[in-house]
Amino acid sequence: MPGELVKALRAVAGSPNVSTALAVREQHGRDESMHRYLGSSHLVVSWPCSACLCTFPGSAVGLALMSAPISLGQGGVCFNLTRMDRITALSTEDFTVAVEPGVTRKALNSYLRDTGLWFPVDPGADASLCGMAATSASGTNAVRYGTMRHNVLNLQVVLADGRVLHTAGRGRHFRYWGPLPCCRKSAAGYNLTGLFVGSEGTLGLITQATLRLHGSPEAIVAAVCAFPSVHAAVGCTVQVLQAGIPVARIEFLDDVMMAACNRFSGLSYAVSPTLFLEFHGSPGSVEEQVRQAGEIVQLNGGSDFAWAWELEARNKLWAARHNAWYAALALRPGSKVGSPFKQLVCVSSGLIVGHVGDGNFHCILVFDPADLDEIQRVKEFATRLARQALALDGTCTGEHGIGLGKRHLLCEEIGELGLTIMRQIKAILDPKNLMNPGKVL
Repeated sequence: MPGELVKALRAVAGSPNVSTALAVREQHGRDESMHRYLGSSHLVVSWPCSACLCTFPGSAVGLALMSAPISLGQGGVCFNLTRMDRITALSTEDFTVAVEPGVTRKALNSYLRDTGLWFPVDPGADASLCGMAATSASGTNAVRYGTMRHNVLNLQVVLADGRVLHTAGRGRHFRYWGPLPCCRKSAAGYNLTGLFVGSEGTLGLITQATLRLHGSPEAIVAAVCAFPSVHAAVGCTVQVLQAGIPVARIEFLDDVMMAACNRFSGLSYAVSPTLFLEFHGSPGSVEEQVRQAGEIVQLNGGSDFAWAWELEARNKLWAARHNAWYAALALRPGSKVGSPFKQLVCVSSGLIVGHVGDGNFHCILVFDPADLDEIQRVKEFATRLARQALALDGTCTGEHGIGLGKRHLLCEEIGELGLTIMRQIKAILDPKNLMNPGKVL
């Protein structure tokens, strides 16, 4: 059967788009996570170039969108969708765009550069937009612009049996304004788009996403300010949001993380609990936002802002924030990082990076991947931290999905009945468990 499967795939997709090479299979069997048991047990990797080539009825299919696949010891097919990289439709009047899975966040915004529009969801890495939809990704701009769940309008999904589903109807994109037949909102039936956002490839392959765009801000200014304590920084954030200041980004780093970022990125910021902020709008509105935020910062004992007005300076500032993962790794060469993601609570351990504006954080745990005892301690700590977040009515994962590491916590968050309904949905859409088996449930 494996030989016949590979032969049939090559006949459909073309030999250059199919590989059984060990190095290729190993490359598609791992990611940046701490989970080292992903392996290369899938039989073949395929690069479809269109949605119709994703309908091949393989056996025990595992697929890689944002998460590396496992195949439960049965082998399978890993579909790499990066060669499907077209921007298939753009409507500047409707503030919408349709993209294939190979289109990344930066590629889309480069394409939109002269339109006055942009796509603001920014998880840090230059991620695939359909992969971001599959994992319900978020990022630094979520406090103002929302997450992927708020910005995906329609999905084209290839189901396990080969049927192609348009979750909001073929070609529909729900414009902001304009004449019928398109509309901004719909109450037509179940929210199938929301079902597939965050499904992590377990219900089907996302082969196109229609996304909501936003107007490019006329003026942007970024700032950094240090605080005497974690409590002061978090309190300042809450007050900024309560004041209704439409801050675009507000990120938190603790003192240990700031020291790591200074060292890794060649910076000289104060080694204290710190907020990174960014304000968007017209020049006048940005000036007012800055004035109001500055008053609140001073009331909470914060330092004067270090400003970044020009694009190059802002990029340098945010590059330091986005490189926090690698800054943590650099503290202990040869290490790996576990990053449990939780509702924001004040904790005293170091290496904390927080999307504080929308209420969650990464507690970065640097460990030796060869030390089994240390790995076990990291897992136990991550579980305790997640359960503390759940006890505070938070979530065990604010972004990036359940994947492998938090499957044991899903029932604790949504309840047994919720988990049962999820399993029933999975069984209806994928009765043979072909799609990314072993994930989420």
